[in-house]
Amino acid sequence: MDVIELLPRLHLLRFPVGQAYLWRDGEELTLIDAGTIGAGPVIAEAVRALGRAPEDVRRIVLTHFHEDHVGGAGEFAALSGAEVLAHRLDAPFVRGEAPGPAPRLAEWELPIRAEVARHLPGGTPLPPPSVTELTDGEVLGFGGGAQVVHVPGHTDGSIALHLPAEGVLFTGDTVAALPPEGVLSPGEPVPTDPVEHTLLPGVFNLDRPRLLDSVRRLADLDAEVACFGHGDPVLRGAAAELRRTAAM
Repeated sequence: MDVIELLPRLHLLRFPVGQAYLWRDGEELTLIDAGTIGAGPVIAEAVRALGRAPEDVRRIVLTHFHEDHVGGAGEFAALSGAEVLAHRLDAPFVRGEAPGPAPRLAEWELPIRAEVARHLPGGTPLPPPSVTELTDGEVLGFGGGAQVVHVPGHTDGSIALHLPAEGVLFTGDTVAALPPEGVLSPGEPVPTDPVEHTLLPGVFNLDRPRLLDSVRRLADLDAEVACFGHGDPVLRGAAAELRRTAAM
């Protein structure tokens, strides 16, 4: 796993499939998404490498139930005691009470999905001991007040997290980025000049028309920084990039 500092209070945790984010408020940490099965101990190691303890992570906020985002949540919660939070519509699948609905794939998505599946570990995720259910508009106690934004389409319970005080938006898989190759690398300084990104609406969706409505909702938010479930974040001028994506 790669660990990349994006901002003084924000790190990107990049897995072979997908990524998570670690946000710092003083002595308290928040994890946004948790990688695939087996990621829990790896995340704990990364937290220690940053000079913190896993127990400093107070909450794990899941943007949706897919395996590349929730696979390590139960593992890391068991190691850290962190609270696990997810939207109420995806929470039953995070708890392991039922399998989540499969995405409705377009024909062009089939080979992409097959390639992604090759890199996903097998097995069943360890369910978190409990899941706090979220609804649209709730404000969470990190990042100066993180607003829960319900963005259905990728899954019924997909959420984004908007930190208005910090100008940061976590989109989950509602939006993805195709960055220039090698822009963000471990140990290298994050570019300070704007980097051209190609943003696109997320793939592997339950309901693509609803997803596109959700992309437009995110484009209306005033975000300077946008962090995606897949692809390098936009670190400057994210709102303009999102508006261009919503107009596609």
